[in-house]
Amino acid sequence: MAVKVMRKRELTSWEKLYVPQILSGLKITSVHFFRNLSLHIAHSLGLLKHLPASVTFQYPEQPRPLAARFRSRHRLTVRDEGTPRCVGCMLCETVCPAKCITIVAGEHPDPNVEKYPVRFDIDLGVCVYCGYCVEVCPEDAIRMDTNILDVAAYSRTDMKLDIHELMDPALRKPLAACHCNLNFPHVCRLSGGQVKGDWNEIYPEASWTKD
Repeated sequence: MAVKVMRKRELTSWEKLYVPQILSGLKITSVHFFRNLSLHIAHSLGLLKHLPASVTFQYPEQPRPLAARFRSRHRLTVRDEGTPRCVGCMLCETVCPAKCITIVAGEHPDPNVEKYPVRFDIDLGVCVYCGYCVEVCPEDAIRMDTNILDVAAYSRTDMKLDIHELMDPALRKPLAACHCNLNFPHVCRLSGGQVKGDWNEIYPEASWTKD
């Protein structure tokens, strides 16, 4: 099989000066600058409203609108009684290419649910935001639609989200024990890793909680 050798074309003396490229770049920049300047002046006078002009968003005071399919910080969806929809099937933990999800499943008192997450952690310092966990979940228990982008932290430990932050995305570190509002049994990292919660508080009338 013949191999075709592609030789690099030699630049001319004029091209080696890079003058055409510099002038071309200045032309493009100038055209956009004066076009946007003229349109913004016209918009302030109530003219040419149908012609859009480039806008600088004053972030974070003015956040930029995100697309509906944008993958932002994770959250866990909840049932009507406030418990997570997650059934502890481990599919998201298994499919995660970054291995950033940690789940500890426990037995749910409702025989129709079977299991639930006693512990659910996501390490955002390792997560690649691929969205596989959302796609593979059979219960629609995890989503990436919070539109939260400010996930920076001063330590790797603070980059880890536990079940409190996943069920209530409004929570922000540092967290204290008073921020725990989960009634079902769970590993509460806010209380030193103790198991807190009682199913009888959530299902006081259910017969299967008495067994």
